[in-house]
Amino acid sequence: MIYAHLRARLHKCQFPAPNQRGTDTAGEFGFTRNAALLPHPIERFPRPEAPPPTTRRAWHKRTLTAAAAAAIVMLAAYIWVGPGAPVAQAGASSCGTAKAAPSSTNANSKVVIGSGNFTESELLGQIYADALQAKGIAVTTEFGITSREVYYPEVCSGQITIVPEYNGALLTTEVNAESTAVTTDKVDSALRAELPPSLMILDPSPAQDKDSVTVTQATAAKYHLVSIADLIRIARNLVIGGPQEFQGREQGLVGLQLRYGLTFKQFKFLDDSGSGSIKALTSGEVQAADIFTADPRIKADHLVTLADPRNVFTAENVVPLVYKAAIDATVIRTLNAVSARLTMADLLNLDAKVMFHGASPLTVAKDWLMQNGPG
Repeated sequence: MIYAHLRARLHKCQFPAPNQRGTDTAGEFGFTRNAALLPHPIERFPRPEAPPPTTRRAWHKRTLTAAAAAAIVMLAAYIWVGPGAPVAQAGASSCGTAKAAPSSTNANSKVVIGSGNFTESELLGQIYADALQAKGIAVTTEFGITSREVYYPEVCSGQITIVPEYNGALLTTEVNAESTAVTTDKVDSALRAELPPSLMILDPSPAQDKDSVTVTQATAAKYHLVSIADLIRIARNLVIGGPQEFQGREQGLVGLQLRYGLTFKQFKFLDDSGSGSIKALTSGEVQAADIFTADPRIKADHLVTLADPRNVFTAENVVPLVYKAAIDATVIRTLNAVSARLTMADLLNLDAKVMFHGASPLTVAKDWLMQNGPG
């Protein structure tokens, strides 16, 4: 949360963007008391019983140091939330009100395309960027912006113009957590009705990449697993893994508990449902994992994606999420044409080229556009 708002404020002040690229590192901070300022010594920081008297110069230096530290904190708060704004408001989403913050971006300036911090999102973002550049539109990219909780507020305020999204996850994580829409048509209808006025979605692609509960073939055979509902007999004995967000989302452990009554033995933080999750699953570190359904390693490693009859995981069609004020008709036509041509088979093939054959997203995107690019 702090990173999202700090990034937004720095961008607005035209300062360099912070380059955070990971999460779950708060535990690496080392906090301790400043032994030099303690009125009495403590065991880990022994000092002479009668410390030398503080000279006027030392006092002056200490006072300046404290004042400088206070000034830095105040400046950080000023940059973070702006002048006159109480710090307590920093957690509010920029899409929480009817009007998004004004943006310096417009349809005649550069379009900024962002992505999540996983391969497929960056690949889709590169396809969008190349398609728009082919139409003469100036594009800059900001790929790898961690999770939706970080990049969504930036699209709301126009700092990011376009980001490849997944319609169901967008709906339930940022727009309406209580939505019961499941199918592509209903999910898209709900998004068009409930997105903030600054945002819109374009046409969805037939390609989908959904979260799933996936197990190994051996686990499926041992416990006769076909659907998520079958886990009710054994969930308390299983460790399930996934990215950090999976633990608190409706399309995650919350939904699995509410709709299937599942309580697992343990939840283990893994990567973004990618190679680390696959490795943890196949090595037995976890017995079930959140794996994206378009991951070609599911087939390669003979994994079993369990059916989801109660629809914890809704339709997840690839769809461009855009900041309306910064796009024009050319952008809309171009990206809609990309979506129309992007099939599920294409998505699996594109992911496989990057994951299995070491091709760069830049090369894969250009090759796909040469064969399927909008006219």
